[in-house]
Amino acid sequence: MVPAAARRAARPASRREPEGTLNTLWGHGGAYQTWTEYLTRWAEEGGAGTAAAAARLPRLRPEDYHHETWVRLVNQLTGAVGHRLQAWADNLTAALAEAAADEFAAGRALVQSRTGLDTVRALASHPSLPEDLRTQLRTLVDGQIENLQRQLEDQLTRAVRGGADPTWAEERRRTLRDNPLTTAPGATGAGSAAPPAPGGGWSYDPATPARRRVITD
Repeated sequence: MVPAAARRAARPASRREPEGTLNTLWGHGGAYQTWTEYLTRWAEEGGAGTAAAAARLPRLRPEDYHHETWVRLVNQLTGAVGHRLQAWADNLTAALAEAAADEFAAGRALVQSRTGLDTVRALASHPSLPEDLRTQLRTLVDGQIENLQRQLEDQLTRAVRGGADPTWAEERRRTLRDNPLTTAPGATGAGSAAPPAPGGGWSYDPATPARRRVITD
Protein backbone atom coordinates (compact mmCIF):
# COMPACT_ATOMS: atom_id res chain seq x y z
CA MET A 1 0.00 0.00 0.00
CA VAL A 2 1.04 3.57 -0.69
CA PRO A 3 1.35 5.66 2.50
CA ALA A 4 -1.31 8.37 2.90
CA ALA A 5 1.31 11.13 2.83
CA ALA A 6 2.61 9.85 -0.51
CA ARG A 7 -0.91 9.64 -1.90
CA ARG A 8 -1.54 13.25 -0.87
CA ALA A 9 1.74 14.38 -2.50
CA ALA A 10 0.82 12.58 -5.72
CA ARG A 11 -2.46 14.44 -6.10
CA PRO A 12 -2.42 16.99 -8.95
CA ALA A 13 -2.03 20.60 -7.83
CA SER A 14 -4.99 22.90 -7.91
CA ARG A 15 -5.55 24.50 -11.35
CA ARG A 16 -5.49 27.92 -9.70
CA GLU A 17 -1.83 27.58 -8.65
CA PRO A 18 -0.12 27.32 -12.07
CA GLU A 19 -2.48 29.71 -13.84
CA GLY A 20 -0.21 32.75 -13.66
CA THR A 21 2.83 30.75 -14.74
CA LEU A 22 1.03 29.20 -17.68
CA ASN A 23 -0.27 32.57 -18.83
CA THR A 24 3.24 34.00 -18.66
CA LEU A 25 4.81 31.13 -20.58
CA TRP A 26 2.16 30.32 -23.14
CA GLY A 27 -0.37 33.14 -23.12
CA HIS A 28 -0.60 36.39 -25.11
CA GLY A 29 2.33 38.78 -24.81
CA GLY A 30 0.13 41.53 -23.42
CA ALA A 31 0.35 45.18 -24.37
CA TYR A 32 3.80 44.78 -25.91
CA GLN A 33 2.65 42.13 -28.37
CA THR A 34 -0.55 44.02 -29.18
CA TRP A 35 1.43 47.14 -30.06
CA THR A 36 4.15 45.39 -32.05
CA GLU A 37 1.60 43.48 -34.13
CA TYR A 38 -0.33 46.69 -34.72
CA LEU A 39 2.78 48.65 -35.74
CA THR A 40 3.83 45.96 -38.21
CA ARG A 41 0.46 46.14 -39.94
CA TRP A 42 0.14 49.93 -39.69
CA ALA A 43 3.57 50.45 -41.27
CA GLU A 44 2.32 48.68 -44.40
CA GLU A 45 -1.35 49.66 -44.49
CA GLY A 46 -1.56 52.98 -42.67
CA GLY A 47 -4.82 54.14 -41.12
CA ALA A 48 -7.02 52.62 -43.80
CA GLY A 49 -6.61 49.07 -42.54
CA THR A 50 -5.97 49.66 -38.85
CA ALA A 51 -8.41 52.32 -37.61
CA ALA A 52 -10.52 49.90 -35.56
CA ALA A 53 -7.46 48.29 -33.99
CA ALA A 54 -6.03 51.72 -33.08
CA ALA A 55 -8.97 52.41 -30.80
CA ARG A 56 -8.22 49.24 -28.81
CA LEU A 57 -4.49 49.76 -28.26
CA PRO A 58 -3.63 49.39 -24.56
CA ARG A 59 -1.82 51.96 -22.50
CA LEU A 60 1.97 51.77 -22.49
CA ARG A 61 4.08 52.70 -19.47
CA PRO A 62 7.89 52.47 -19.52
CA GLU A 63 7.98 51.37 -15.88
CA ASP A 64 6.17 48.15 -16.86
CA TYR A 65 9.08 46.98 -19.03
CA HIS A 66 12.75 46.23 -18.80
CA HIS A 67 14.79 49.12 -20.24
CA GLU A 68 15.94 47.16 -23.30
CA THR A 69 12.40 45.99 -24.02
CA TRP A 70 11.10 49.54 -23.85
CA VAL A 71 13.86 50.74 -26.18
CA ARG A 72 12.91 48.05 -28.71
CA LEU A 73 9.29 49.13 -28.58
CA VAL A 74 10.16 52.80 -29.05
CA ASN A 75 12.40 51.86 -31.98
CA GLN A 76 9.50 49.98 -33.55
CA LEU A 77 7.32 53.07 -33.15
CA THR A 78 9.83 55.41 -34.76
CA GLY A 79 10.58 52.87 -37.48
CA ALA A 80 6.89 52.50 -38.37
CA VAL A 81 6.43 56.29 -38.42
CA GLY A 82 9.49 56.68 -40.63
CA HIS A 83 8.24 54.00 -43.02
CA ARG A 84 4.85 55.69 -43.39
CA LEU A 85 6.42 59.12 -43.87
CA GLN A 86 8.72 57.79 -46.58
CA ALA A 87 5.82 56.13 -48.41
CA TRP A 88 3.82 59.36 -48.13
CA ALA A 89 6.73 61.46 -49.42
CA ASP A 90 7.27 59.09 -52.36
CA ASN A 91 3.60 59.31 -53.33
CA LEU A 92 3.62 63.10 -53.10
CA THR A 93 6.82 63.43 -55.13
CA ALA A 94 5.39 61.20 -57.85
CA ALA A 95 2.11 63.17 -57.92
CA LEU A 96 3.94 66.50 -58.20
CA ALA A 97 6.12 65.16 -61.01
CA GLU A 98 3.01 64.01 -62.86
CA ALA A 99 1.53 67.50 -62.43
CA ALA A 100 4.67 69.21 -63.74
CA ALA A 101 2.74 71.47 -66.13
CA ASP A 102 -0.50 71.85 -64.15
CA GLU A 103 -0.45 74.03 -61.04
CA PHE A 104 -4.06 73.21 -60.18
CA ALA A 105 -3.23 69.50 -60.15
CA ALA A 106 -0.09 70.20 -58.10
CA GLY A 107 -2.07 72.17 -55.53
CA ARG A 108 -4.65 69.39 -55.39
CA ALA A 109 -1.92 66.82 -54.75
CA LEU A 110 -0.50 68.90 -51.90
CA VAL A 111 -3.86 69.39 -50.23
CA GLN A 112 -4.98 65.79 -50.63
CA SER A 113 -1.68 64.46 -49.31
CA ARG A 114 -2.48 65.95 -45.89
CA THR A 115 -4.76 63.01 -45.16
CA GLY A 116 -1.67 60.82 -45.08
CA LEU A 117 -0.06 63.23 -42.62
CA ASP A 118 -3.14 63.09 -40.42
CA THR A 119 -2.74 59.32 -40.26
CA VAL A 120 0.87 59.60 -39.10
CA ARG A 121 0.12 62.39 -36.64
CA ALA A 122 -2.72 60.33 -35.22
CA LEU A 123 -0.34 57.54 -34.27
CA ALA A 124 2.20 59.99 -32.86
CA SER A 125 -0.55 61.50 -30.69
CA HIS A 126 -2.16 58.24 -29.59
CA PRO A 127 -3.51 58.69 -26.03
CA SER A 128 -2.18 55.29 -24.93
CA LEU A 129 1.41 56.49 -25.39
CA PRO A 130 3.23 58.34 -22.58
CA GLU A 131 3.11 62.12 -22.97
CA ASP A 132 6.88 62.52 -23.36
CA LEU A 133 6.93 59.87 -26.10
CA ARG A 134 4.02 61.57 -27.89
CA THR A 135 5.94 64.83 -27.79
CA GLN A 136 9.05 63.19 -29.23
CA LEU A 137 7.10 61.49 -32.02
CA ARG A 138 5.22 64.67 -32.96
CA THR A 139 8.51 66.56 -33.06
CA LEU A 140 9.95 63.87 -35.33
CA VAL A 141 6.95 63.98 -37.66
CA ASP A 142 6.78 67.77 -37.85
CA GLY A 143 10.52 67.97 -38.48
CA GLN A 144 10.28 65.54 -41.39
CA ILE A 145 7.35 67.45 -42.89
CA GLU A 146 9.16 70.78 -42.64
CA ASN A 147 12.25 69.18 -44.17
CA LEU A 148 10.28 67.92 -47.17
CA GLN A 149 8.71 71.35 -47.66
CA ARG A 150 12.20 72.88 -47.80
CA GLN A 151 13.45 70.17 -50.13
CA LEU A 152 10.63 70.77 -52.60
CA GLU A 153 11.45 74.49 -52.75
CA ASP A 154 15.20 73.85 -52.94
CA GLN A 155 14.61 71.54 -55.91
CA LEU A 156 13.06 74.46 -57.77
CA THR A 157 16.11 76.61 -57.16
CA ARG A 158 18.37 73.87 -58.48
CA ALA A 159 16.07 73.30 -61.46
CA VAL A 160 16.36 76.96 -62.50
CA ARG A 161 20.15 76.78 -62.20
CA GLY A 162 19.98 73.72 -64.43
CA GLY A 163 18.06 75.59 -67.12
CA ALA A 164 14.40 75.19 -66.12
CA ASP A 165 11.95 77.97 -66.94
CA PRO A 166 12.11 80.54 -64.09
CA THR A 167 8.47 81.48 -64.63
CA TRP A 168 7.35 77.88 -64.13
CA ALA A 169 9.58 77.55 -61.07
CA GLU A 170 8.09 80.68 -59.51
CA GLU A 171 4.54 79.44 -60.18
CA ARG A 172 5.34 76.09 -58.58
CA ARG A 173 6.98 77.82 -55.61
CA ARG A 174 3.82 79.86 -55.13
CA THR A 175 1.75 76.66 -55.28
CA LEU A 176 3.93 75.07 -52.61
CA ARG A 177 3.62 78.09 -50.33
CA ASP A 178 -0.11 78.49 -50.87
CA ASN A 179 -0.65 74.82 -49.96
CA PRO A 180 1.98 74.17 -47.27
CA LEU A 181 2.49 70.67 -45.95
CA THR A 182 3.18 72.11 -42.52
CA THR A 183 -0.51 72.91 -41.99
CA ALA A 184 -2.54 69.73 -41.61
CA PRO A 185 -5.49 70.80 -39.42
CA GLY A 186 -7.31 67.47 -39.62
CA ALA A 187 -4.95 65.64 -37.27
CA THR A 188 -6.73 63.95 -34.39
CA GLY A 189 -6.10 61.19 -31.89
CA ALA A 190 -5.62 57.71 -33.27
CA GLY A 191 -8.77 55.67 -33.36
CA SER A 192 -10.99 58.73 -33.71
CA ALA A 193 -9.81 59.99 -37.07
CA ALA A 194 -11.70 58.80 -40.12
CA PRO A 195 -9.61 56.20 -41.95
CA PRO A 196 -8.17 57.44 -45.24
CA ALA A 197 -9.26 55.90 -48.50
CA PRO A 198 -6.97 53.56 -50.47
CA GLY A 199 -3.92 55.16 -52.03
CA GLY A 200 -1.22 54.87 -49.38
CA GLY A 201 -2.86 57.14 -46.83
CA TRP A 202 -4.16 59.72 -49.31
CA SER A 203 -7.79 60.78 -49.54
CA TYR A 204 -7.68 59.90 -53.23
CA ASP A 205 -5.68 57.49 -55.34
CA PRO A 206 -2.60 59.36 -56.65
CA ALA A 207 -2.55 57.04 -59.65
CA THR A 208 -5.85 58.51 -60.85
CA PRO A 209 -5.38 61.07 -63.66
CA ALA A 210 -5.77 64.64 -62.40
CA ARG A 211 -8.96 66.49 -63.26
CA ARG A 212 -8.63 70.06 -64.53
CA ARG A 213 -10.64 72.93 -63.09
CA VAL A 214 -13.42 74.29 -65.32
CA ILE A 215 -14.23 78.00 -64.96
CA THR A 216 -17.75 78.81 -66.14
CA ASP A 217 -17.93 82.57 -65.64
